Amino acid sequence: MSIAAALRFNPGDKVADIDTNATPGFDGSKSDAAPVQAERSERLAHLQELLFANNKAADDQRSVLLVLQGMDAAGKGGIVKHVVGAVNPMGVRYTSFGKPTEEELAHHYLWRIRRALPPAGHIGVFDRSHYEDVLIVRVHNLVPPDVWGARYDEINAFERELVDGGMTLVKVAMFISLDEQKKQLAERLDDPTKHWKYNPGDIDERLQWPKYQEAYQAMLDRTSTDYAPWHVVPSDRRWYSRLAVTELLITALEAMDLSWPPADFDIKAEKKRLAKA
Repeated sequence: MSIAAALRFNPGDKVADIDTNATPGFDGSKSDAAPVQAERSERLAHLQELLFANNKAADDQRSVLLVLQGMDAAGKGGIVKHVVGAVNPMGVRYTSFGKPTEEELAHHYLWRIRRALPPAGHIGVFDRSHYEDVLIVRVHNLVPPDVWGARYDEINAFERELVDGGMTLVKVAMFISLDEQKKQLAERLDDPTKHWKYNPGDIDERLQWPKYQEAYQAMLDRTSTDYAPWHVVPSDRRWYSRLAVTELLITALEAMDLSWPPADFDIKAEKKRLAKA
């Protein structure tokens, strides 16, 4: 079974049953994964260039959006650096969604999301996303239940619109154990070069984990669709989560059946002109 197939969320799957230390679809060790990651990163970079080239040369309007959701210290930043960082940044649009600004709060919650969508020919990356509005908003009762409860259907309709417009969504829910999260947070406190990553509020959020489990379960149950399915990535082992997301992006891009766009000019004539120039 491929990694993409092994990670796809299926109806009936339970967040409480996720083995965060598992490596679905990959039987090797960390040392085994290193050369595979290098090879697959090259493949990803090649496919991303094809996507970009087809837009520039053939006006192909398709794009890819990678949605990364996970608790603090789940490794979302590492995915951006080590997976997305392997491709040409010219074809990437990255957005990290934090606490909404006053301007954003004055609009519908999807307003800021729409403004950050990737252009045609690009891979977009959302570090957190519109799903914050059914996760942290739900856990902390930031709006009434009837408000956040209506958002599942709104999000499904929004993503249907994106897919119909030529965007492929790769939705990744990253899960780490509380023990692994504590280890990662401790490392941030022990290393002066990582103090900037630490947020005292992360400890408060840890205490809300049972509520977050409920929120994540509802998110997966209500918004994993045939056109925009969720993939659940165990993330205690960083090397595995990076390989897994690489494979998810490759799978999405390969499904587009991309090839190099043909020249729209006379190649022989241009060679002659160049020789004389």
